[in-house]
Amino acid sequence: MTNAANADAPATAARDKDARAAEAERDESQVSAAVVTIARPTRELYDFWRDFSNLAPIMENIESITVESDTRSIWTIKAPAGRTVSWEAVVTEDQPGALIAWESVEGADVRSSGRIEFRDTGARGSIVRAVIAYDPPAGLIGELIAKIFQREPAIQARRELRRFKQFMETGEVATSSRTRAHHAEHKAG
Repeated sequence: MTNAANADAPATAARDKDARAAEAERDESQVSAAVVTIARPTRELYDFWRDFSNLAPIMENIESITVESDTRSIWTIKAPAGRTVSWEAVVTEDQPGALIAWESVEGADVRSSGRIEFRDTGARGSIVRAVIAYDPPAGLIGELIAKIFQREPAIQARRELRRFKQFMETGEVATSSRTRAHHAEHKAG
Protein backbone atom coordinates (compact mmCIF):
# COMPACT_ATOMS: atom_id res chain seq x y z
CA MET A 1 0.00 0.00 0.00
CA THR A 2 1.22 3.48 -0.82
CA ASN A 3 2.24 5.66 2.06
CA ALA A 4 0.36 9.01 2.18
CA ALA A 5 3.64 10.93 2.50
CA ASN A 6 4.84 9.39 -0.77
CA ALA A 7 1.51 9.67 -2.62
CA ASP A 8 2.75 12.47 -4.85
CA ALA A 9 6.40 11.36 -5.09
CA PRO A 10 7.98 11.28 -8.54
CA ALA A 11 8.44 7.89 -10.19
CA THR A 12 12.18 8.01 -9.55
CA ALA A 13 11.45 7.96 -5.81
CA ALA A 14 9.01 5.07 -6.05
CA ARG A 15 9.73 2.01 -3.99
CA ASP A 16 6.99 0.14 -5.80
CA LYS A 17 8.40 -3.04 -7.35
CA ASP A 18 5.80 -2.95 -10.17
CA ALA A 19 6.97 0.51 -11.33
CA ARG A 20 10.61 -0.63 -11.27
CA ALA A 21 9.72 -3.83 -13.15
CA ALA A 22 7.87 -1.84 -15.82
CA GLU A 23 10.93 0.37 -16.29
CA ALA A 24 13.23 -2.64 -16.68
CA GLU A 25 10.79 -4.30 -19.09
CA ARG A 26 10.57 -1.25 -21.39
CA ASP A 27 14.24 -0.25 -21.62
CA GLU A 28 13.73 1.27 -25.09
CA SER A 29 10.93 3.51 -23.77
CA GLN A 30 10.48 6.19 -21.18
CA VAL A 31 8.33 5.13 -18.24
CA SER A 32 6.69 7.53 -15.83
CA ALA A 33 4.55 6.80 -12.83
CA ALA A 34 2.48 9.04 -10.61
CA VAL A 35 0.35 8.32 -7.57
CA VAL A 36 -2.15 10.54 -5.81
CA THR A 37 -4.79 10.12 -3.11
CA ILE A 38 -8.18 11.55 -4.04
CA ALA A 39 -10.95 12.07 -1.51
CA ARG A 40 -13.64 10.44 -3.69
CA PRO A 41 -15.02 6.90 -4.02
CA THR A 42 -13.01 4.59 -6.26
CA ARG A 43 -15.91 3.70 -8.56
CA GLU A 44 -16.72 7.38 -9.17
CA LEU A 45 -13.11 8.05 -10.21
CA TYR A 46 -12.99 4.98 -12.45
CA ASP A 47 -16.32 5.87 -14.13
CA PHE A 48 -15.18 9.44 -14.82
CA TRP A 49 -11.83 8.33 -16.30
CA ARG A 50 -13.37 5.45 -18.31
CA ASP A 51 -15.36 7.98 -20.33
CA PHE A 52 -12.24 9.31 -22.05
CA SER A 53 -14.13 12.32 -23.42
CA ASN A 54 -14.17 13.67 -19.83
CA LEU A 55 -10.39 13.99 -19.73
CA ALA A 56 -9.58 16.60 -22.41
CA PRO A 57 -11.34 19.52 -20.69
CA ILE A 58 -9.48 19.04 -17.40
CA MET A 59 -6.04 17.96 -18.57
CA GLU A 60 -3.69 20.67 -19.71
CA ASN A 61 -1.69 18.60 -22.17
CA ILE A 62 -4.61 16.94 -23.96
CA GLU A 63 -5.92 18.83 -26.96
CA SER A 64 -8.75 16.38 -27.72
CA ILE A 65 -9.93 12.80 -27.36
CA THR A 66 -12.25 11.34 -29.96
CA VAL A 67 -13.99 8.21 -28.69
CA GLU A 68 -14.40 5.82 -31.62
CA SER A 69 -15.84 2.88 -29.65
CA ASP A 70 -15.83 1.43 -26.15
CA THR A 71 -12.26 0.21 -26.70
CA ARG A 72 -10.79 2.64 -29.27
CA SER A 73 -10.07 6.36 -29.12
CA ILE A 74 -7.92 8.94 -30.87
CA TRP A 75 -5.79 11.09 -28.57
CA THR A 76 -4.28 14.42 -29.61
CA ILE A 77 -1.81 16.03 -27.23
CA LYS A 78 0.12 19.27 -27.22
CA ALA A 79 3.75 18.93 -28.21
CA PRO A 80 6.63 21.40 -28.06
CA ALA A 81 6.73 24.42 -30.38
CA GLY A 82 2.94 24.69 -30.71
CA ARG A 83 2.54 21.36 -32.46
CA THR A 84 0.19 18.48 -31.71
CA VAL A 85 0.68 14.73 -31.91
CA SER A 86 -2.15 12.22 -32.41
CA TRP A 87 -2.47 8.47 -32.19
CA GLU A 88 -5.12 5.80 -31.86
CA ALA A 89 -5.25 3.89 -28.59
CA VAL A 90 -7.01 0.67 -27.74
CA VAL A 91 -8.11 -0.48 -24.27
CA THR A 92 -6.26 -3.72 -23.51
CA GLU A 93 -7.60 -4.40 -20.02
CA ASP A 94 -10.63 -3.09 -18.19
CA GLN A 95 -11.55 -4.10 -14.66
CA PRO A 96 -14.59 -1.97 -13.77
CA GLY A 97 -13.89 0.11 -10.68
CA ALA A 98 -10.25 -1.02 -10.51
CA LEU A 99 -8.11 -0.43 -13.59
CA ILE A 100 -7.91 0.56 -17.23
CA ALA A 101 -4.93 -0.34 -19.44
CA TRP A 102 -4.30 0.85 -23.01
CA GLU A 103 -1.74 0.95 -25.78
CA SER A 104 -1.33 2.70 -29.09
CA VAL A 105 -2.24 0.68 -32.16
CA GLU A 106 0.40 -0.94 -34.34
CA GLY A 107 2.07 1.63 -36.59
CA ALA A 108 1.11 4.69 -34.51
CA ASP A 109 3.42 7.72 -34.75
CA VAL A 110 3.81 7.62 -30.96
CA ARG A 111 4.17 4.24 -29.29
CA SER A 112 2.63 4.42 -25.86
CA SER A 113 0.96 2.24 -23.30
CA GLY A 114 -0.27 2.74 -19.81
CA ARG A 115 -2.54 1.79 -17.00
CA ILE A 116 -4.41 3.62 -14.34
CA GLU A 117 -5.37 1.84 -11.13
CA PHE A 118 -7.95 2.84 -8.55
CA ARG A 119 -7.73 1.47 -4.99
CA ASP A 120 -10.09 2.20 -2.14
CA THR A 121 -8.50 3.55 1.06
CA GLY A 122 -11.69 3.70 3.09
CA ALA A 123 -12.42 7.05 4.74
CA ARG A 124 -9.48 8.76 2.96
CA GLY A 125 -10.91 8.08 -0.51
CA SER A 126 -8.90 6.36 -3.23
CA ILE A 127 -5.35 5.92 -4.37
CA VAL A 128 -4.98 6.53 -8.09
CA ARG A 129 -1.79 5.29 -9.75
CA ALA A 130 -0.86 5.92 -13.37
CA VAL A 131 2.05 4.24 -15.17
CA ILE A 132 2.74 5.41 -18.71
CA ALA A 133 5.39 4.15 -21.15
CA TYR A 134 6.17 5.92 -24.41
CA ASP A 135 8.76 6.17 -27.14
CA PRO A 136 9.41 9.87 -27.72
CA PRO A 137 9.11 11.00 -31.35
CA ALA A 138 12.47 12.10 -32.79
CA GLY A 139 14.32 10.04 -30.17
CA LEU A 140 16.60 11.79 -27.68
CA ILE A 141 16.41 15.17 -29.45
CA GLY A 142 12.60 15.09 -29.27
CA GLU A 143 12.81 14.14 -25.60
CA LEU A 144 15.20 17.02 -24.83
CA ILE A 145 13.02 19.57 -26.65
CA ALA A 146 9.94 18.26 -24.83
CA LYS A 147 11.69 18.70 -21.46
CA ILE A 148 12.70 22.26 -22.32
CA PHE A 149 9.08 23.13 -23.13
CA GLN A 150 7.79 21.11 -20.14
CA ARG A 151 5.81 18.77 -22.38
CA GLU A 152 7.81 15.74 -21.30
CA PRO A 153 5.41 12.93 -20.29
CA ALA A 154 7.00 12.27 -16.87
CA ILE A 155 6.41 15.91 -15.91
CA GLN A 156 2.97 16.02 -17.50
CA ALA A 157 1.82 12.73 -15.91
CA ARG A 158 2.28 14.17 -12.41
CA ARG A 159 0.65 17.48 -13.37
CA GLU A 160 -2.31 15.83 -15.09
CA LEU A 161 -2.95 13.50 -12.17
CA ARG A 162 -2.92 16.49 -9.78
CA ARG A 163 -5.38 18.29 -12.09
CA PHE A 164 -7.61 15.18 -12.04
CA LYS A 165 -7.46 15.24 -8.23
CA GLN A 166 -8.38 18.94 -8.09
CA PHE A 167 -11.30 18.48 -10.45
CA MET A 168 -12.69 15.40 -8.73
CA GLU A 169 -12.43 16.94 -5.25
CA THR A 170 -13.57 20.49 -6.02
CA GLY A 171 -15.31 20.43 -9.40
CA GLU A 172 -12.72 22.74 -10.98
CA VAL A 173 -9.03 22.97 -11.77
CA ALA A 174 -7.24 25.87 -10.12
CA THR A 175 -5.09 27.84 -12.53
CA SER A 176 -3.34 31.16 -12.61
CA SER A 177 -3.48 31.36 -16.39
CA ARG A 178 -6.22 33.32 -18.06
CA THR A 179 -8.52 31.49 -20.43
CA ARG A 180 -9.43 32.88 -23.84
CA ALA A 181 -12.90 33.66 -22.46
CA HIS A 182 -11.41 35.70 -19.60
CA HIS A 183 -9.16 37.56 -22.01
CA ALA A 184 -12.09 38.34 -24.35
CA GLU A 185 -14.22 39.56 -21.42
CA HIS A 186 -11.42 41.85 -20.24
CA LYS A 187 -10.94 43.31 -23.75
CA ALA A 188 -14.70 43.85 -24.21
CA GLY A 189 -15.18 45.46 -20.78
